Amino acid sequence: MKPRISAIINTLNEEKNLPFALRSVQPWVDEIVVVDMHSEDRTVEIAREFGAKVFSHERAGFADPARAFAIARASGDWILMLDADELVPFPLSRKLREIAETDIADIVRIPWVNYLLGAPMMHTGWGPHQDIHARFFRRGFLQATDEVHNFLKAVPDARIVELTFEPGCAVVHFNYLNSEHFIEKLNRYTTIEARQAFERGERITPLRAALIGVKEFWIRYLRGQGFRDGWRGFYLSVFMVFYRAAAAAKLQELRVVGPREVTEARYRQEAEKILGPYSNSELPETT
Repeated sequence: MKPRISAIINTLNEEKNLPFALRSVQPWVDEIVVVDMHSEDRTVEIAREFGAKVFSHERAGFADPARAFAIARASGDWILMLDADELVPFPLSRKLREIAETDIADIVRIPWVNYLLGAPMMHTGWGPHQDIHARFFRRGFLQATDEVHNFLKAVPDARIVELTFEPGCAVVHFNYLNSEHFIEKLNRYTTIEARQAFERGERITPLRAALIGVKEFWIRYLRGQGFRDGWRGFYLSVFMVFYRAAAAAKLQELRVVGPREVTEARYRQEAEKILGPYSNSELPETT
């Protein structure tokens, strides 16, 4: 009997992207599971129009905590994990179905073609030869965590196959629409990353943060040949340096100062000190 395949997609206000993702999996998977974080647009309605099973999950600022929830609600022998702004080309779908039916692996690592600011990135750490993810797996062989950017971990002794990139054999990711979109998400993710690092007891110094930034630019723009992606490669490299700096700064803030409420309370105390003389002395009369 052929193995059943489930596609799981996590969503939040994805009415513009979701139809493309669903159209790329509906013809060849046996089940579609959409886990929605209380969208305020037509996301849930669209998912149901495509026959998806729809479940709700509380908002968490990023999708990773909901992925284990989604996996648990899929009934297939194999699971394909997508985001709403990703799609599976036809040649890749045939390759994945063939792997599931021939039982040659437990986990499949797939190349990603990432679009940034309107064009595909072929280098800068985001090229399909560089950006490869384990997103197709036999049930039970990948375990989900709530750690941002590191949410799937293989079980010991899992058989892993990595696909070689060729046209049509990579997940297509329609990523950031513009720089503002990138910076908005950067701000959200660096806050989450700093909080998780703080909870793990990690420390950072300005010198180490600077060294990490230099290394990030070297890895992306020079070693990763970001210069071959033109101006997009340069700005992506710079943005990622800022990502590291922002995460480091937020971690330092949490360790030394505390959360935002602590600073707000301190500012109120300082304001009272500055304004104290007004309440303790008589003001001159105005004429």
